[in-house]
Parts: sequence; C-alpha cells; structure tokens
Amino acid sequence: MTARTRGRARALAARIDAATPPHRDRAVDALRALAITGVILGHWLVTALVLTRGGPGTVLPAATGATAHAAGPLAGVTLRDASPLATMPALAPLSWIFQTLAVFFFVGGYAAARSCPASGREYPAWLGRRLARLSWPVLILLGVWALAAAGLWLAGVPGPVLGTVLKLVLSPLWFLVVYAGLTALTPLAVALVRRLGPAAAALPAAVVAGTDAVRFGLGGPAWAGWVNVAAGWLVPYLLGIAWARGAFRGRAAAVVMLGTGAAATAALVAWAGYPASMVGVNGAAISNLNPPSLAAVTFGVAQVGLALLAAGPLRRLLRRPAAWAVVALVNLSAMTLFLWHQTAMLTVSLAGLGLGRLPGLLTAPAGPLWVAERLAWLPAFAGVLAAAWLLLRRAERPPATGRGRAGEPGRDTLGQRDRLRGLGGRRSRGFRAGRPGGRLVRRDRDGLQFRAVVGGVDREPGAVAGDDLPDAMGGERAQQIVGGGEQLAGGGARPRVGQ
Repeated sequence: MTARTRGRARALAARIDAATPPHRDRAVDALRALAITGVILGHWLVTALVLTRGGPGTVLPAATGATAHAAGPLAGVTLRDASPLATMPALAPLSWIFQTLAVFFFVGGYAAARSCPASGREYPAWLGRRLARLSWPVLILLGVWALAAAGLWLAGVPGPVLGTVLKLVLSPLWFLVVYAGLTALTPLAVALVRRLGPAAAALPAAVVAGTDAVRFGLGGPAWAGWVNVAAGWLVPYLLGIAWARGAFRGRAAAVVMLGTGAAATAALVAWAGYPASMVGVNGAAISNLNPPSLAAVTFGVAQVGLALLAAGPLRRLLRRPAAWAVVALVNLSAMTLFLWHQTAMLTVSLAGLGLGRLPGLLTAPAGPLWVAERLAWLPAFAGVLAAAWLLLRRAERPPATGRGRAGEPGRDTLGQRDRLRGLGGRRSRGFRAGRPGGRLVRRDRDGLQFRAVVGGVDREPGAVAGDDLPDAMGGERAQQIVGGGEQLAGGGARPRVGQ
C-alpha cells in the first residue's frame, strides 16, 4: 500500500468517524459485523462441493449430502455437497466459533426495539420499510440466479446438478424469513419485555424444551420441531429488546448467562444426546440448527452473555477511526455479503470444474490436509464476494417511493432526491429533509458533514437520524456512507431513536 493510498484510507476513516453521531453504540455494529463474518467463514469452511468421476450407478459414501450426476460435457461427473464435520467430528468445536446466528437475532432485537414506533399508526409504514429492505436484495438474488439457472440448463447441465447448486445458494434465505417474522412481532415482543423484563426470554425457551421433549423423549413426530424455528430464535431477539430497554447494565447478568448457557449446553451434549456441532451435519440423526434444538438455545444464551461482556472492549476499540470505518462499511454491506457469499464460493468452485479435482475446492474433506487446502481458497472466495459487492451495493437499495409525509420517521428523502457526493465537492441540489422546514445550512467541501434544520430541530453534523447506519438486516436507514465515503443520505427520523 502506497503512502498516498494510506493517506486516502485514513481520510476516509476520519470522514466516516466524523459523520457518525456521538450517541451511536458502536459495539452493536461491531457485534453485527462479527456475526456476519462468522456466518460467511463458517459456510465457506464447512461446505464442500465435491467432484467425483463415475456414472449414474456410482455408489457414494453415506452421510455425504445431496448428490447429482451431470450429463453432456460433464457426463460421468458427480457433484455432491459434503461437510468436513461428517468425516472429522473432532472439528465440531469450530462450529462454536462460526455459528453466530444468536448474535444476529440479539442485535436485531436491539435495533428493532430502538426504532419501533410507539404509535400503532406508524407501525405499518415502519414494518413496510424494514421488509422492503429485506425483500428487495432477495429479489435481485433470485432474479440473477433464475437467469443463471436457465443458462446452465440450456448449456446442458441437468436438473439434479442445478438442484445441488441452488440448494447451497438459497438455503441461507430461511434466516431472512424468520427474521422478517420476528420483526413483524416486534410490538408484541416489546410489550412482553416491558411486562416481564429479560425473563420474557424464558417463555420461548420453555417452548423449545417442551418440543424437544416431545420429539426426543416421547417419540413425537419430527415435524413438531419446526415450532422451534420461531421460538428458538425469539429467545435472543427478546434479550436484545431487553438490552435496548436498559437491561444488563452491569457485568453480573452477562457472566450468569455465559456461565449457565455454556454449562447447560455441555450437559445437553454430554448426557442428553445432543450433537456437539452447532451447525447441521450431513447424515446426522439430530441437528442442533435445523430446526433449532434446546442445545442451540442454551448455546445462544451463552453467546449473548459473551457479546455483552465484549461490548465494553469493543466500544473502546472503535474509538479509533480506522477500526470503526471497517465495521461501518461491513454493516452497510451486510445484506450483500450475506446473500452472495455462497454464490462467491460456488463461482470459484464451478470455475474450477474444467481443471479437475482441485485440492480443497472440489475434493472430499477427508482429513486435516483438506482444511489447510480450503483455507488457501478463502482469499479467492473473498475476492469474488468483493466483486459482487462492487456490482450490487447500489442495486440492492429499495427503489425510491416518493416524498415523505410530514412527521413520518425514517424517510430517506435526501437519498432519494439528491446525494451529497463525498469526493469532488459536488454541490447538492434541492435538499429536502423528511419533515417540513428541512434545509441545508452548512456543508463542508466533502459534503460529509452538514447541519440540517429538521422540523425545527437544529442538528449537529451526523446527527440527522436515529438509526444512522442501517441494521444489517433491514434497520431504519437514515444515513448511508457508501462506496468509500462517496455518499451520505439523511432523513428525518425521530431523535429519540438511538440505534
């Protein structure tokens, strides 16, 4: 990196730091960034698209996952989805690091509680905006892969092979469905926490325990476990709402959750027959994740406790502009990263088909050497994902919906009409805040700091909204710093909202 590049990076970090309101809890964004990183690395490390030679009669080992036989140019080639955790169960503790979904729901509950309107009349608009920010990027992913699947089909790739590929691409979308459902229930969840405090999370935890008792203890139907999909992830979501309402101010509660959650998980694994892996393993009789089990819930409680303990050190670390800039940009790109990381891995893997069985890419995860080989491929996956981010970061924003009504929170009118460009000092035209009376009072030469009069409230630079950087999965978007600091968009959200 040249001195000029380092200087530009430091200047960008300083601008992002200056554009962030002082009231923002940067630890929340750091936890979200760590969670998305864990999910991506976890999928890249425990998913293998294995290439083998053999005709339709090839017999594959048990517990290897989905299998598909190719035709045409790939005649005699079998593609199968395999997991290193099936052949190397000693790696199960790695899943404790990379299975970070509870942190996602914990931070999501926090962000939803901070932005959910108190008035029931504003709730439909609030929910509509959040769901639009979830659904629009998904529609783009589905559209791109519909065209890609059609092209592969016309090129002679058979349906079973496409099924294997599409399953890997689309399977993470279950998370967004659950997240959207919990988002819709936010007012009820907030009311429950208001009444019971953090103890509200014990209710869905009891539902999960009862469902597991029916499934595993009484021999009940397997489909009963799907009740746990909502109940299991509601536990960290409610804890996040409690955090937003001022719970867990000291370290004691966090230490108790970490200790009891870890102890309960260990007991369930050691004596109740739950698997040690916190992610699904091909061929396993029981999965802790699909659907969530009681062990996944207790493990999530331990993760929440650890996240609360880490919040203080993270806040201190993120006082550094460079560290905060990385976290901010990851948060702004979270939907792109989440939706396209499997596509990035598959793109590299499928590109290698013509070269045969590339070690760590299209070979079976048979031993520790495969892990080292797969680690060597991670930069290639990351490079393709970065390219996808460059192409899609703007396209994934929901289309403009027109002028905001007076008093409507979170309307991103500046981002819809006119954009303050951070590079080149371009002038902004026709600035209108989300409420009547908004006007641009001052802007610096980079257009990144400004003072706006919004609804009669004179706000300092960067304090234009409550949810200043978007929640990774659909948060109120009142400020965006996109493309290396090139753009900042503001809206008229209520100043009481903090995250």
